[in-house]
Amino acid sequence: MARILFLVGPDYEDIELLYPLYRMQEEGHETTVAAPSHEPVKGKHGYTVKPDKAFEEVDPAEYHALILPGGRGPERIRNNEHVKRIVRHFFQQGKPVAAICHGPQILISAGVLRGRKLTSYPGIKDDVVNAGAEWLDQPVVVDKNLVTARIPPDIPAWMREFVKLLREAMQ
Repeated sequence: MARILFLVGPDYEDIELLYPLYRMQEEGHETTVAAPSHEPVKGKHGYTVKPDKAFEEVDPAEYHALILPGGRGPERIRNNEHVKRIVRHFFQQGKPVAAICHGPQILISAGVLRGRKLTSYPGIKDDVVNAGAEWLDQPVVVDKNLVTARIPPDIPAWMREFVKLLREAMQ
């Protein structure tokens, strides 16, 4: 069993949180949702999630993997120093990270994309490239410990590859 951390901000893309959250639970993993505070966070389409932890309470060493849903949430949390600290830990340790849609905005702000290959929502392609990464227009991209996808229809491929990566990391 792995411990999976999710980072969410206001107006996250509902399905990009809920699908992987339930998928990880289905695999038998423990999930933790972290947000700016303990106040419920509302998604773009009205679903609300009650965070388990505030960002400042997260010790990333306690988790095996990180998932970053998209939507408008990443833009709203990307400059939070605790978020950047958490993300940097996962990259420094080579732990599995999954990001979709606008999720890579958090990776850009954390300064972890130079030399990487990934995909994202096409609207942030220039930001990804300017952060020193190679942007690919395909449903899912796996680069070492990072699994990225573009949009909600890519979620099945994204989660399939992430589950594979997580299983390898847990052996």
